[in-house]
Amino acid sequence: MDVDNHQTQTTTSYEPILQPDDLLSIIVNSERPELANDFNSRLVGFQSSDESAGTGNRLQTYLIDKNGFIVFPVIGEIKIGGLTRPQAINTLTELIKPHIADATINMRILNFKVSVQGEVARPGTHNINSERITLLQALSMSGDLTIYGRRDNILIIREKEGKITSNRVNITSPDFMSSEFYYLAPNDVVYVEPNKTKVNSSAVGPNISVILSALSVLTSVVSVIVVISR
Repeated sequence: MDVDNHQTQTTTSYEPILQPDDLLSIIVNSERPELANDFNSRLVGFQSSDESAGTGNRLQTYLIDKNGFIVFPVIGEIKIGGLTRPQAINTLTELIKPHIADATINMRILNFKVSVQGEVARPGTHNINSERITLLQALSMSGDLTIYGRRDNILIIREKEGKITSNRVNITSPDFMSSEFYYLAPNDVVYVEPNKTKVNSSAVGPNISVILSALSVLTSVVSVIVVISR
């Protein structure tokens, strides 16, 4: 198996799961803007990268707490952690309907980031501006694997339903394209393991130093014995 202990899904159906510490932009729209004002009243100091400079427009932001809840104007606490973005939008739409029959909601994840470590050219954390990113794209952002990186056993560390999971992926396998790890989730950590060449070279290095030191001592002892014997 190329992906351990996880069911696969088609890439076309992928949607990231909202989880604690996700920062969301949520804007309620209506054909009657005055009705939506009560739901868009708590503007904070976070400006979108695609907003025009000087407009003064601010995104409506909400941080999902450790239990998966946000506090929404008028409605109060709403649990959206564990839902996909479309599911969360549907939940909010139903709760707002008694107040605004034609409400539409725009929701974005603002702090989508992934970390890539190990045998890549430029390890580090990447901020993602879109709604999704593939593992291959994340590796490309990190300069691709070094010559020592293993493509057949990449580790993905993911938090799911409050639990940390570790998952092994073989990106050279055709099955990888349909696995749930083809797309990365927010806050995923990717670790590219070194291959046998790198591991062996790391192990041989210290041994060579020890051998050279021993030879040096032995040479010195032999030199002393030769001098004494004369």
